Parts: sequence; structure tokens; C-alpha cells
Amino acid sequence: MNPKVDLGEFVAGFLAEADDLLSSASGSLLAVDAARKAGKTSPRSVREAFRALHTIKGLSSMVGVEPIVALAHQMEALLRRADQGSPLSGEALDALLSGVRAIEQRVKALREGKPVPAAQAALLQRLESFDIAPTNAEAAPALQLDLDPAILAKLAPMDRDQIAQGVAQGKRAMAAEFSPSPAKAEAGITITTVREQIKSIAEIVKVLPRAVAGAEGAPAGLSFVLLLLTDADEAKLAAHLPQAQLAVRPLAASLPLPPLPELESDETDVGRGSGLVRVEVVRLDEAMDKLSALVVTRYRLSRAVADLAGKGADVRALSQIVAENARQLRDLRAAVLKVRMVRMADALDRVPLLVRGLARNTQKDVRLTMELGRAEVDKAVADRLFPAVVHLVRNAVDHALERPEARRALGKPPEGQLRITCVNRGANQLELIVEDDGRGVDRERVARRAQKPIPETDQGLLDLLCLPGLSTRDEADSTSGRGMGMDIVRGIAEGQLGGELSMTTRQGHGTTFILRVPLTVTIVDAFSFECAGQRFVTPVSAVEEIVEIDPRALTRAPGRGEATLVQRRGEALPVLQLSALFHLREEAPGTRALVVRRGAEPTGIAVHRMLGQQEVVLRPMTDPLVRVQGVSGATDLGDGKPTLVVDLAAVAASAQEAA
Repeated sequence: MNPKVDLGEFVAGFLAEADDLLSSASGSLLAVDAARKAGKTSPRSVREAFRALHTIKGLSSMVGVEPIVALAHQMEALLRRADQGSPLSGEALDALLSGVRAIEQRVKALREGKPVPAAQAALLQRLESFDIAPTNAEAAPALQLDLDPAILAKLAPMDRDQIAQGVAQGKRAMAAEFSPSPAKAEAGITITTVREQIKSIAEIVKVLPRAVAGAEGAPAGLSFVLLLLTDADEAKLAAHLPQAQLAVRPLAASLPLPPLPELESDETDVGRGSGLVRVEVVRLDEAMDKLSALVVTRYRLSRAVADLAGKGADVRALSQIVAENARQLRDLRAAVLKVRMVRMADALDRVPLLVRGLARNTQKDVRLTMELGRAEVDKAVADRLFPAVVHLVRNAVDHALERPEARRALGKPPEGQLRITCVNRGANQLELIVEDDGRGVDRERVARRAQKPIPETDQGLLDLLCLPGLSTRDEADSTSGRGMGMDIVRGIAEGQLGGELSMTTRQGHGTTFILRVPLTVTIVDAFSFECAGQRFVTPVSAVEEIVEIDPRALTRAPGRGEATLVQRRGEALPVLQLSALFHLREEAPGTRALVVRRGAEPTGIAVHRMLGQQEVVLRPMTDPLVRVQGVSGATDLGDGKPTLVVDLAAVAASAQEAA
């Protein structure tokens, strides 16, 4: 009786690789679709999609997730037929992309510890139904595979076909068996590293686990059989990974084998790895939490040193240590943040697939251009930003871009243009732009639906578009029409991330949305200030400049509610008193104004005293019972008392709406 094999420890590795492989498969399939629309073929993209799905199938088989194995098998079978025959049709690509989504759903279920649903029979039949006539395929000879019957029973027809095709092309079919052990694991030699290293000299057909009872070479009671196609013989394969102690033998020898080429082997390959380490996001969050605690402790230490100095103690040496500690914490903060940064190109890699689906559902031709460069943001920001981009893209395709016949009638190209651009502005801000060349926003229609006066500015129009429940659609469909999209976008950009959302639009020419958000929302540089005897902080990224104001020069602005005006470089700057807006005790007007922008219009928020600039740990207020308009969170400046974090742009917006 074979012992029970526990593959739980290998599931984490599978989940870590599955996302990258699925992203690669989606990108390759979209490249095939783009080539098809241009009247071209992309065999390289077909093969890359095949390799990604083949690897997913092998990994899924290794950890026993049969529904994913079944889906990936049918998908790679279709791609192999396409590689050997006529190009893929649009319908076939739709089925393949549906297969990718189905695998993603099952990977998600596995990650969340839920039962993995069986593969949908209708989708499997759809993938199998496409008849692609071969143009260059040769009949593969039947091979007798020298394998254990239990292993042989796990091979799908596609696996046998792949081995036969490889042998027909002159490659050698090999079986390499790897037995994990604690000693090998301590040396960094696992099935994952073996599989990665062996790719350099062999094509992996499949990796299958095998229960081993009472074997000295397999102390874990488990081994892995790797089915390979290679130009090397047994000795070369074993020598390539000497520390792995592979048991290598021919898998099939029904055909004459060509002479062996000379291969170079590097015995250090096993330990070298790829230079990358996969880390769970929760561990990065824990590191940031620990760093946040250190920042607060540093403030407490600084206060304690200041108290000692106030009592006449000699704290010069201690002050130097505190200053050095502050520099080290800033460096540590930069290092931790760098680890948490993700490329926007990776964060938005699902957008092309989204656009393709929307274009087909709305019967529109859409060309998506993404200019993301090397822009990066904190993982937490990227996760919050993605839903906002999804809503903007959905609105652009569904509302803004016209159908091909309508665009031709307007003298436009039949293919609508949608562009997404990302750039890092300075050291602490990301600017994300979503623009289209569609019909633009109809101000009169929006105002009529909102039952408001027609806005004169783009900012006023954006305020109407962001009203909860407002939609220009009479009826909702599966894509849009519920009136929540723009409200969610503003809530993410300004409410959750403390950034800014702006818009420009031209009737008949298109619309541009700009989101400016901080690169991180956990530990940020902030200005601290006093107003009516209370301390507040606000992120540096939200402040355009700080100006001195003479209370005697303030003049009342007609029709602006609480706002007054002051001259700034020859222009009138609206100024709001923070003490009045927050209903603090009466005091003389503030003599410092922090200038923020809401859209194109600058506004000054007057405070009484600036205290300085420092790093602060932001703790957002998520409880609706304590949330206040204009207050985004709280922080601890080292005295154990909560200090409110003010969203000055939201304060200005609230005051203007009240006016």
C-alpha cells in the first residue's frame, strides 16, 4: 500500500507561479489577436501561450488540481493544432481567453482554500470543437514508453503526442527522478529549483509526483518524475545538476538517436537561481508595520531628549545618536518602500483583456495604447488604483467612443483611440492619464440628468459626473448605467489615496481624466501645523506651496461663502480659514496659507503656525461613525496623542460646495 502524499507545501509554489504564467498566456493571446486584426500571424506568440499553459498544466498535475489540468490540456491542444495548421480565428481566441479566466477562477479558489470547481463541460467542448486543418504536421510514430504503469496512466494523449513529436524531430525522451530530502532543501535544492535549472538543457513535458515506500533515496516518501525532451544523454543530464542526485534513464528509444552534441555543464547552476525571491504581500505589510512602529518610537525618543535638554542635561552625544537613527530610518524606509514598489505595467496588465471584452460586447473597434514606462507605486496603492482605472476604461469604451459607422460619419477613423499613460512626478507622486478621442461629455445632458445648472468649467462638470447614482443611461446594462463608476473613481483617488482627480473634455473630440496620487499611503512626508491651538498634519504631496499672508490684506469675496481673497503674484487667491471650517474656537486669522489645487483652481487654507516637515505614519479612518469630511486619518507624533491628518483638497471642495 502506497503512503499518503502531502503536497500542501508545494501548493504555495504553484500559486506563486500561476499568476505570472496566466499573465503571460493572456498577453500572448492578445498579441495573436492583434496580429490577426492586422492580417498577420504571430507563431511566436502562439508558442509562448502554449508554453505558459503547458507549464500550468504540469504544475497543476503535480499538486493534483485536475480541473486546471483538463482546461489547460484542451487549450494547449488547440494551440498546438494552430501552430501546425491554419491561424486561430476570433472565436477560437475568445474560447482560449475564456479558458484563461476559468483557470484564474480555479487558482483563486485554491488560494482561498475553497473547493476547486470542476472544468466546465461546455467550455471544454467549445475548445475541442475548433477544426484547424494541419498544414505542416507529420504523423508521429507510436512509442513504447518505459514508465511505471501508475505514472503512465497519468499521461494525457497530448503528453504522448508531444513526446512522439519531439522524438520524431531528433530529440531524446528521458525520465529524470528527483527525491527531495531535508538535506537538499537546506542546500536550496527543491523540485522548483531543479525544474528551473533543467529548463536550460531540456524541454519539460510533465512533472508527476510518485509515492515511494521505504526507499533510502526518498526519505520524504515522495519523489518527482520529470518527463523530458533533450539533446543530452543520461550522463550529461545528471552532471548538469549533480547536487540534485537525479536518477536519469531513457524514456523511449523506438527511433535511432542522433550523435551526441557537446554540452557545457556548470555544477554551480543549482545554487545560483534566478536572482528573484517571491514574497507574500502580507510579509511586506508586516515589515511596513514594524517600520511604522520604529518611526513613532523615534519621535518619542526625540521628545524625551528635548525634555532632558529642557531640564539642563547635556544631551549632545544623545542628540547625535538620535540624528543618526533618523537618517538610518529614512534609509530603511526607502529600502522597504522600494521592495513594495510594483511596476504599473504589471499592475495594469489585465487592462488589454478588459478592453478587448468591452469592445466585443459594445461592437466597437478600439485601439488601446499603454505608455507606462518604468512608473512604479506601492503595492497597496496599485491594488486600490486598479478598480478606478477599470471604471474609467469601461466608461470610455461604453460611453465615450462611438461605433465605427458613427465615427466615419463624423470624419473620424473607424477605430476609436484609448490611451493610458503613467509617469512618476517627482519622488512622491504618480500621474495616471486616461484619454479617448470619443464624443466628449455633453454638459447639457449631464446637467439635465442631475437637475443642476449647466456647469461652466470642466471641474464643475466632473463634480456632477461624480454624484452618486448619476448616469446618462436610461437603463443599466452589464457594462454600465448604474451611476456609480465616477463616484467610485473619485472616492479611490481622493478619499482612499488622498490624491486628486481632474478632467478636460471637448465636445466631439474626446475626454481626458488625470489621477494624481501619492506613491505610498503608509509612511509619508508631511507638514505639521497649528490651527487654533491644535496640531494637524497634511501630506507634502498635496501642497503646492506655502505662502505668508497679511490678515489686513484679506478682502471678502462676493458669492464665495467663507472665502476671502489675497493677492499672489498679481492674481487673486481664494483663502479659507481652517479654524472656521472646522468650527474651532475663534482666534485671529491665520498668517500662513497652504496652497492646494482642486482641478485648475488654487485655494489657500490659512493656518496659524507651521511646525515643520517630518515623516508620519498614516492610520486611515475607516469607521463611518467617526469619519469627517476633510479628515483622512490620524497619526502619532510621539506624544501618544492622535494627530489628525487633513485632506486640504477635500476641505476646499467641501467649502466651495457649501458656498
